[in-house]
Formats: sequence, structure tokens, C-alpha cells
Amino acid sequence: MTNLSDAATAAERRATTLLVERLRSVDRITRADLNAAMVAGFGGTDADGLWTQRDSFEILEHALAHHLQFGPYPLRSLADVGAACDLLDRLPTQTVRSEEQIEWQQFSTPVDLAALAVVLAAIEPGDVILEPSAGNGLLIAHCRDHAGLQLNEYAAPRRARLRHAFPDAVITGHDGATINSTLADAPRPSIVLMNPPFSRSVGLGADSHAAVRHLQAALRRLQPGGRLVAVMPDWFGPNARMRDLFETTLRDVSVRTSVRLEKCYLKHGTSIAVRLFVIDKVGGGAVQATIQRGSIRELLGALTVPERSAITTALPPTPKRSSSLSLFRAVKSTRAAPRPYHAPVRNNILPVGYTALDAPAPLLDQVGVYLPYRPSRIVFEAAGEHPTALVESVAMGSIAAPIPDYVPHLPERTVSERLLSASQLETVVYAGHAWSQFLPGRFTPSKEGVGLDEAEGGRVYRKGYFLGDGTGAGKGRQVAACILDNWLQGRRRNIWVSKNETLLEDARRDWTALGGLAADIQPLSNWKIDQPIALEQGVLFVTYPTLRSARGDHSRLKQIIDWAGDDFEGVIGYDEAHEMGGVAGGEGALGPKEGSQQGICGVLLQNNLPGARVLYASATGASDVNNLAYAVRLGLWGPETAFTNREQFITGIRKGGIAAMELVARDLKALGLYTARALSFVGVEYEILRHELTPDQIAIYDSYADAWAIIHRNMERALELTSVVDGLANATLNSGAKASARSRFESTKQRFFGQLLLSMKLPTVIAAIRAHVSDGQSVVLQLVTTAESILNRRLGDLNPEERADLEIDLSPREYILSGSPDKTYSLQSRFMSSGSRAGAGFRDEDIVSTPDN
Repeated sequence: MTNLSDAATAAERRATTLLVERLRSVDRITRADLNAAMVAGFGGTDADGLWTQRDSFEILEHALAHHLQFGPYPLRSLADVGAACDLLDRLPTQTVRSEEQIEWQQFSTPVDLAALAVVLAAIEPGDVILEPSAGNGLLIAHCRDHAGLQLNEYAAPRRARLRHAFPDAVITGHDGATINSTLADAPRPSIVLMNPPFSRSVGLGADSHAAVRHLQAALRRLQPGGRLVAVMPDWFGPNARMRDLFETTLRDVSVRTSVRLEKCYLKHGTSIAVRLFVIDKVGGGAVQATIQRGSIRELLGALTVPERSAITTALPPTPKRSSSLSLFRAVKSTRAAPRPYHAPVRNNILPVGYTALDAPAPLLDQVGVYLPYRPSRIVFEAAGEHPTALVESVAMGSIAAPIPDYVPHLPERTVSERLLSASQLETVVYAGHAWSQFLPGRFTPSKEGVGLDEAEGGRVYRKGYFLGDGTGAGKGRQVAACILDNWLQGRRRNIWVSKNETLLEDARRDWTALGGLAADIQPLSNWKIDQPIALEQGVLFVTYPTLRSARGDHSRLKQIIDWAGDDFEGVIGYDEAHEMGGVAGGEGALGPKEGSQQGICGVLLQNNLPGARVLYASATGASDVNNLAYAVRLGLWGPETAFTNREQFITGIRKGGIAAMELVARDLKALGLYTARALSFVGVEYEILRHELTPDQIAIYDSYADAWAIIHRNMERALELTSVVDGLANATLNSGAKASARSRFESTKQRFFGQLLLSMKLPTVIAAIRAHVSDGQSVVLQLVTTAESILNRRLGDLNPEERADLEIDLSPREYILSGSPDKTYSLQSRFMSSGSRAGAGFRDEDIVSTPDN
């Protein structure tokens, strides 16, 4: 029933009344009873076309919502949920699904699961309760007496039934994934009960992350300290496939209870397993171990109701800054005056207000080679200082940026709640300013190489922007802000290129911090190389190694270009852009080398999407001319420049050295195409902790040095035996194999002694840590090498019997004892036990070389 006319509404209510009376008895309700109530209510059978079997189950749920509101059983503790299990046993199994139900994934909550959720919510009299996907009201039915009841349901027929069953509740019809903004005028809930659609989204259709979108929106809407109880799909957990998305979604909250139920939906016609989460919007809580049961009855004895957290409405305090004058600190003239009113509840998309200065802001006092950073041409109406003071070089600070005319559009809270600092907002302004300009001339991609050829019938190419900030300035947050600005202007396809897959979590963190959903950012690895990318809108996360990959006639580069489309005008954010630095090739240790494939693919992506808004982000942009060779959108060469092509630019700037690079950076800033800030180190003190080697440690070091000398000699002999070198003629027969062998030997030796020396320093480090901790100070250790790759390799080589009795040695000796069958040589040793004793000696015959012929 897609349209509830007055006659149909009256028929529904007659059938509902009959079923409510039946529910008040203790008898089972059979399919025959259900059909009889429908015939009496509608005045005919389903064969007459007056109703369908699916309609009968909808009316049964509507009757249940009425019945449960008047307390057919007490629901004060977990023990009372057993009565709901008894009621569920009396109901018929739902065996028919409508196309609408399948389309919108409308599977209502079973009455026993709903009762359990309400008990675990620990609802208190003053709570405001929200159900973002209320359906027919089964999950919320026990809460009718609460004054602050907010029910949201997108489907119109179910929304009409909610108005009948809950006349005092606030009923809305928004997409549950957008309630944080669409319900912004309503009081924020302190309790959320939800059973979202699992695989369909409004506007997206099939969406495997629909439930996560709804959950993230509900968590944002929930008051700090509030509780959310959610029924989620079985795949949403800390498993290998969804770990990143799971941890990102629950990063700032505490999971009090995690349950997996296998058969609780049998009465609703499906054997799907689900998960039930009890989440408090407070930080610092670890994810609880998941309790797994087959049914609600089996589960009750294993649960307790977690205590509620305190509700708070206070906003997080603005980071405090020292009031003392610092030569490294940014100017404080951009701090917004205190607002005499509360921030508006609605998070409107508003233009970012700022005043452009005709005369550049005056320079602050120089210290050394740095100037305290300040936006030279912009004063924002409302923007906070950067959490840590920023500086820039004297050469860069003495150049003023141009007067911008671009006005970004961002969520109001992004500015009012200081989610972006003034320096970060300035990047969004100047990036938009650069993207409103185009390179002079028209071009087509070169058929050979990575250049652009001038052609009258070619296309114009949009200018790019280079973000050269150092660590701590928040490059990821600025990339996310630039994408968000364009996202809110309708450009819903964007590309985020980064160094490796582990940075996906960082990208999602920055995106969600500004109001986006973690599921908006999807890695390219979700799709096979020969499949079209099924992402209607979102941010495609690509790594540089993935960008260059190809198989047969298929390549990731073409896959991305096909997804973007010829009219692509979204953002391509090249995070860690120096990863493309080898595009121009150059001189290597072994002579001239060709351009790197990932650099070439990064440039080809730009060449094939002329309308793209290209953002380069790298802290080493101006350190070497090759680190600008990939920046084809900055107008460094080509028409109306001093250099005809990239090769001339590289040759000319390389002759000028670092001074020429500095001039390039200054000119780019003057054009509004480049900025480079760094953290100030004002107030930072350091001292070197020195470890004196003991005589035993010196003896151990000398013994291992002797061992490596023996290995070196035997490796050279192995190269002769494998015809890599000719010992008699002192000639190299296979230079590639020789270079590979020596490179592997030297790198392995270097890692070995690095770990050996680290282990020797640990006694002094541990003593210093204990001293600092005893003084009440904090200690931060940076782990450079964790041996994770070695551990994974060793675990992969173990058979089941060895895994059962696990004993793995990951000491530095691993580098000596392990060989590499795919290399030119394989080295083995027999000094495992003696090598760890101080003063142990070695002989040539103790180390055996085994050439791979």
C-alpha cells in the first residue's frame, strides 16, 4: 500500500483494533487469525485486491506498536525481557516481503530484541529519545510515556501509522543518514534507539555502508554523555575487512556492550545475524568483548545493564595559548571577539566571512631565518589561532600573497567552533582562488611521454595549488577542507591520493572531523582492476603504488579516469606529493634513470582531467627541482613563461641551485599558488642522553663485525661461483645482479647494526624513563622499526604444529640467519648460539655460502 487513502486508513484501523484485542489474550495468532482480521477490516479478501499478505504483516506490526504502549508486561530489568520472548512466540512468521520493503531494507525490530534494547538504554524520565528509522514503531513502543519522543521515518505509509500510534510524538520524514543537519532545530536527544537500513541509502540506492552512515549521523546528533543502542549488520565489527571503518566510527565514543545474535529474526522471515551495540558518547572506553548467542533467551543471563554516563552540553574548550610575547608566534589580530550568544543550532552552509587587506599586514620581528606567520592579506571574521604557533622563512614571509576574491562555503560550525584555524582557512581561500584561473593556452595530452602539446582545438587546463606546510600544520585537515568546500557546491566526486593504505584512517579522521561521514571515503582497492568503480558520489582514496598498477589491458589509471568522467571538476588531492618526484628521471647512483611509474601515472591523471582542481601537498615541495616536475598545473613552464617545457625548467633551475628554487617558491606565493608554514619550536628544550658502551657490549659488537666481514667475503665468492663476476679477469659479467646482491647485503647489515645498537642503549633509556615517570612527567617514545614485516613473514612460514607451540626469535640475528631464495645468493650460518656470547669468535668455515645455480 503506497498510498493511504481515507478508506484504506479506516480499513487499516479496523483491522488493527481486531488484532490488538487478539494480542491482549494469551492465545497464539495464526496466519488464519491474521487473514480473518484483514478480511473484517477491509471488507474482502486479498484475492479481491483489497490488501496483500505483506500488508497484513504491516498491520500486525502496527497493532503490536499499539499493544506494547500500554504495558502488557513490566519492562524494568533484563528478567522482564522474557515476557517479550513469550509474546514473540505467539506471532506468525512473516513469509512475504514487498518490493518497497526490499528496496528500503524495511525489516522491523522483533519485539524481544526491541525490549532488550529499551532495557539496555536505561531510559530516565527526563530523556529526549530519538528513533532515526522508526518503521512501524516496534523499537520505540515501550517509550510512549516520555514527553520528548522524536520519531523519524522516510517511508510515507509507515510514517502515517506512526502518527496514529504516537499522537504526542514529533514525527518527521527525513533521510536517517542526514538527521544531524535536518533535525538541527529539534532538541538534541540523550537516548537514540535505532535499527537502520543495512544496504540501501536515499539517493545512492544500493549502499553497503548505509547502516554506518545512519550510525555516524545519530552519534553526531546525540548529546555528549548520551546513550545509543543500535541494531547493526553482522559485518560491522573489528574484523579484518571493516576494522578501519569500525574503529573510525567509534573512535570518540565508548562501546559498553557488544552482542552478536544469530537467529533473532526468524519470525520476520530471515535468518540473518545481527549485532547489538550499547554506545555512550564519552571517550576513553575500550570496545567490549562480543557476546555471541543464538537467541534473546540464551543471551539474558550473560548481560548486565551498563550504568549511564553524565549528560553534558558544554562545548570543548578552545585550546589555551600562552599570553607572553613570542617572536615565533603568529600575530593574534585575527582572533574573533567573544560572541555574546550561543552558536546557532542549525549547521547552515555559509560563506566564510573575511576582509581582504589592500595593504599587506606588517611583518613581525625576525628571529634567525624565521618570521612568525600571519595571513598577509586576510582577516577572518571568526577563526581561531592554530593550536601551535606557525613560522615561515624570511624569504617567504617577506612576500605578500595576492588579494583573493574567492569565498569558500563551509558548515557554519566549521568556523564558529574553530574546527579550522585561520591559517588552514587561508589555504581553502587561496586554493579556491587558484582554481578559478586557467593556464594560458590550449593543450592536448602528448601521445608519447607525459607532456602537454599546444593545440588550437585542445582544452584549457585549470591551475593548481601547492600546499608546502611542514609537520603539524595539518595538511590532511586542509586537504579535507578543500574537498568539503567543493563537495558542498555540488562536486561530489573527488580523488584523494596518498602514500599508502594505512593513511586511509588519517584521511577519514580529518574528513569526519569537519562533518563528513567515514563511509564517504572509499579505497580504490574495494574494486577489482577490471571492474568499473561503483561509487556514485564520494571521495576515492588511491595510493601511489596502486595508481601505477596494471594487469593486461586494464590499469588503475584508466579505471580512475573512466570513473571521474571527461567533465570532472572535483578535487584531486595529492597528499605526500613528493612520491611523484621521480617523474622527470635524472642521475642515479648507477647512471641516468628513467622517470618513476607512479610519478608518470600521477601526471597522466592530471593531463587527462583538465578541469580537475589539483591540490599538491608536500613539505618538501621546494627542496629539489624534481619535486616540482610533477606540478604541471602551476604554470612553471609553457606559454607566457621563461621556459618552453619541463626539461628546460628543470635544467635551468638546477643550474641555479637552492637559490633558484627559493625564487620559484617566492614567485609562486606572490601568484597565490603556494604556501609553506612550519611549526615554531619556541619553548622547546632538548638534551642528549648518552649511553656508554660496556666492555661486554663492545666485545659483542666486535664479534658481529667479524661475522659480517666473513659473510662479505663469502658473498663475493658466491658471486664468482654464480658467474656474476669473473674473479680471474676482475670483471663484472652481470652488473644488475651484482648491484642487487651488494645493495641487499649492505642494507641488511645496516639494519642489523641499527637494531644491535638500539638494544644496547635500552638499559639507559629504560632507566631514564623510570626516572621521568617517578617525577610525574610524561614520556613519549617513537618507534621507527617494529619488525612487523619480519613477524608476518615468519608467521606465514609456520605450519599448524609450529603455530600451536609458538616460539619466534626476532632479534637482530634474524638478518644474518635468513636467506633470500629469489636473490643471487643465500647465506646461512651456524653461530646462532655462540653469536650472542660476549667475545665469541668466528672462522671462515663457520659461515657457509650456498650459491643458487
